[in-house]
Amino acid sequence: MKNKLFFVALLAIVFVSCNAKHDANEHDPHEEPKFQYTAYSANFELFAEADAFVIGEAANVLSHFSILPDFKALESGSMTIRLIVNGKETTQTLDKPTRKGIYSFDIKPETVGNGKLVFDIKTTSGNYQVIVPQVTVYAKEEAAQVAADKIVISKTNTTSFTKEQSWKIAFATEFPKTEPFGQVIKTTAQVQSAQGDEVIVSAKASGIVMLSTNNILEGKSVSNGQTLFSISSNGLASNNSAVQFAEAKNNFEKASADYDRAKELAKDQIVSAKDLLNAKNIYDNARAVYSNMNKNFSSSGQSVKSPMSGFVKQIFVQNGQNIEAGQVIVSISQNKTLLLRAEVQQKYAPLLGTIRSATIRTLNDNETYTLEQLNGKVLSYGKTANNDNYLLPVNLQIDNKGGFVSGGFVEIYLKSMTNTQALTVPNAALLEEQGVYYVYVQVNPELFEKREVKIGGTDGLSTEIRNGITNKDRIVTKGAMMIKLAQATGTLDAHSGHVH
Repeated sequence: MKNKLFFVALLAIVFVSCNAKHDANEHDPHEEPKFQYTAYSANFELFAEADAFVIGEAANVLSHFSILPDFKALESGSMTIRLIVNGKETTQTLDKPTRKGIYSFDIKPETVGNGKLVFDIKTTSGNYQVIVPQVTVYAKEEAAQVAADKIVISKTNTTSFTKEQSWKIAFATEFPKTEPFGQVIKTTAQVQSAQGDEVIVSAKASGIVMLSTNNILEGKSVSNGQTLFSISSNGLASNNSAVQFAEAKNNFEKASADYDRAKELAKDQIVSAKDLLNAKNIYDNARAVYSNMNKNFSSSGQSVKSPMSGFVKQIFVQNGQNIEAGQVIVSISQNKTLLLRAEVQQKYAPLLGTIRSATIRTLNDNETYTLEQLNGKVLSYGKTANNDNYLLPVNLQIDNKGGFVSGGFVEIYLKSMTNTQALTVPNAALLEEQGVYYVYVQVNPELFEKREVKIGGTDGLSTEIRNGITNKDRIVTKGAMMIKLAQATGTLDAHSGHVH
């Protein structure tokens, strides 16, 4: 093959269904036995329904291919089926799907014995392979029927959900995970701007606040050095910045002229060195005062500029308001780095030092993030309580990659470090009825068993399963609610929508 060959056969399970409308232990002598094959590779899920493989007789293999990890139908690409038994191959190639996601093959086995089915897939993205490692070719149909009768598929508390149905929704299955799962502390946290990410701008003089434009509003983007307000004290009897500015300018100009004249007279020794030094001292003082005034003030008053690029978070004054020097005018925030401040009960104090991660859920859009996804870290935790609040604070820092709003609240699951292993499933796999939790366990890709489970703690993404399933039970992790609805509306024929 020209492209890289993916030859990963992760799992193959063979099922037999004598009749989808009867129990597995019942048999209609007029109906041919059907065999079901399920196999997974790194890129595809295969679910095939096939006639019994009998030497010299044509057998139909109706193959459903789903692309992983999204479990959507394979809509294009050529495919070759190879039945390999005792070194002999029977093959057939289809240039395109018979239907969306479905390839219908007809092959005639040439020899009796055990072998394997190999599906060679060619798509625009590359060449792949899916293997069913164990199939049997029988000498007579009676032998196939006997083998079929020995395989029993329990249909107790099961629901049929065809591949055609699952292809139309967000659907996925996977095995439960065995992973470290420590104690989880669920609480809420307030979102605040991190230190250095927000700046408070204060007035440097008393006066009347005048908006520079009509566009200085909360949420408005501003650039570094942009003029936001001016503070004018014109008309005030005292602390008039305009008068102070004019006085400083006049003093500087006079001191400058006196110093220049003193330097010329000093050349002819008309002015003593002492008088020259005194003139220079007066000039330096006047220049310092004027430079400071000129930097922050003009004849119209003080100009208030943004100290950094960001947006106007909050305006604390109104246009025309009289303010005092040092009074807060506006806050500028970049909203890039945020602080999450959570508070927990004192009973969790021994666990706070072991917190290494967290799961964060925003309340406004119900999105869930891990601390690692937000490039976050645990900054500190409280070691004592105070008289005003008996809860212990926990502070985390995150990058604002999601829909976080400073001043708002989020739901947070603080996860402690542990070496204890637990069986976990995604929260989306869990369904609940009157306090009883259950999951759908895959019997085959079109048949799912409703299984009750006992749960432990949750970290907002996954939940601990204490009993009910094992790590060898493939469960539905997306689309479980649709299977529940299908079960509520009645059991469907497992072959509905299939082409034979």
